[in-house]
Amino acid sequence: MQPIAATIAVTGMNATDNPAPGVAVARSLRHQAGFSGRIIGLGYDALDPGFYAEGLLDGGATMPFPSAGRDALFAHLCRVREEFGIDVLLPTLDSELRAVSTLAEALRAQGIRTFVPTVESLERSTKAHLHKLASYDGVTVPESEPIQTDDALPRLIRRFGLPIMVKGVYYGGIVAHSEADAVQAFHHFVASWGLPVVVQRYIAGEEYNVAAIGDGHGAMIGAVAMRKLMITDKGKGWSGVTVGNPELIEMTEAVISALGWRGPLEVEFLRDRESGKLHVVEINPRFPAWIHLSAGAGQNLPYACAVLALGGEVPRPMPPYRVGTMFVRISLDQICDLSRFEQLSATGLLHLTKESP
Repeated sequence: MQPIAATIAVTGMNATDNPAPGVAVARSLRHQAGFSGRIIGLGYDALDPGFYAEGLLDGGATMPFPSAGRDALFAHLCRVREEFGIDVLLPTLDSELRAVSTLAEALRAQGIRTFVPTVESLERSTKAHLHKLASYDGVTVPESEPIQTDDALPRLIRRFGLPIMVKGVYYGGIVAHSEADAVQAFHHFVASWGLPVVVQRYIAGEEYNVAAIGDGHGAMIGAVAMRKLMITDKGKGWSGVTVGNPELIEMTEAVISALGWRGPLEVEFLRDRESGKLHVVEINPRFPAWIHLSAGAGQNLPYACAVLALGGEVPRPMPPYRVGTMFVRISLDQICDLSRFEQLSATGLLHLTKESP
């Protein structure tokens, strides 16, 4: 792929036991031999671990929370551009994408380029609308229904049987083994994320994940498939391995075509243990936290996304990735001088040089 010398801002610097994708995206950029640009990390807390990863960033800034609204986000990104000269913004969190998509043209006018899905595509990819993808050729999804009250649960339990999946509209899922469990899960997600709550037929089987990029015109630019080997108590992959499964890639391509998707996404699959049938169970509208695996396996999707945001070209199709490439996540202590935290806390900005502690 063509070399990049631009300054790229990457959001999502949190890297705890429920990591955001930003650190993995930044590591993928650093991984590419043709990258000679700068990386500016954007996060929501001065203690986000990505700000302290040695050699990862050239600078950083804290962000206003998404609840502050689009105007606050736009003003802050313009400030960050003035400070660091950013050319590309790679958002990595679901909560940011609607605002960034809406602001894409305004950001471009300020010199900040993006490669993100449209608001319409984002809406159609949500859990509440996922069941509608079943009408497209090549896409299989479990039966599901968004609900507004827990009165609907007995009817859906009769329809889907037990156990049943109850999901928050933005995040999380609970397997309910009784009506009481389902009611409790419903109210948990209402309190956490609001309405609707999505109820889905439970499928017992093996989970697979595919990270991919769409071109915005229905075509898939690249894709890497992975099977989780170990998960945390939050359901996050702690280790995984790339797999060679044409069916996963073909169904991901069908999803991208159905949505007219532009930019990165992750498609989560379950293969039914009894029937062997593959189902799309969730679509995440951004790169996953394991995305550095794509760079390690030879198909660097975050770097390709940055090239596309800059208006460049990437090989189509992209080079095949290496099957059998593993990742294993680790926890470690990062050592740095207190001045780095003081900079972020006091000014919201972090200037780093090669000599920075």
